Amino acid sequence: MPAWWHEGGNALYLSDEAVLAPALVERLALYPFADVVLVVAADLTNLVSLLVGGDGATVFFGPRTELTAGDVYCGARSSVILNGEVVATRCAVIDARNGGGIVAETDQLWAADVYVATDDMHRLEDVLTGERINPYGATIRLGRHVWLGRDVVLTGHVEIGDGAVVGARSLVRGQKVPAQTAVAGTPARIIREGVTWRADDAP
Repeated sequence: MPAWWHEGGNALYLSDEAVLAPALVERLALYPFADVVLVVAADLTNLVSLLVGGDGATVFFGPRTELTAGDVYCGARSSVILNGEVVATRCAVIDARNGGGIVAETDQLWAADVYVATDDMHRLEDVLTGERINPYGATIRLGRHVWLGRDVVLTGHVEIGDGAVVGARSLVRGQKVPAQTAVAGTPARIIREGVTWRADDAP
């Protein structure tokens, strides 16, 4: 890492299983920041981009995390915590900013093109009051054993309960999805309660 990395109080922890491709390290060191903690306990060979956007960010990749062709961005004072066994089949985008946080418990299955973002990246405001009306620095939490279908979008303050399933092309925005439910639609609505799912495709 460049000299500024250590001088800024940044910390990088790698487990024995950790792999960071040279291109990821090169991009990570493009812009100086301070007081960042990065923990890698997984092989991130297939991750396309890992960017830290400011001071005080925390990024944690737990064991057996696979983000094929994925992009991860963590802004200043924000956090991305993937506790392990997060499998995103292709092109997941994970974006935490403005002091927001994304936390995923173990045993996640995300289909292609899942988009998880704390914010919309631009301000939407009420014309009369000037009040911001879209999320800013939101928190997204995914419980254990969650399945996100293809093209799912999670944004704003979101909580996904243990064992929940979010159907393909659904939008979960500022919502709480109860445990062991299946939701679908834009915005997502409960379509079935009392469900569980298995990774194998058995009859």
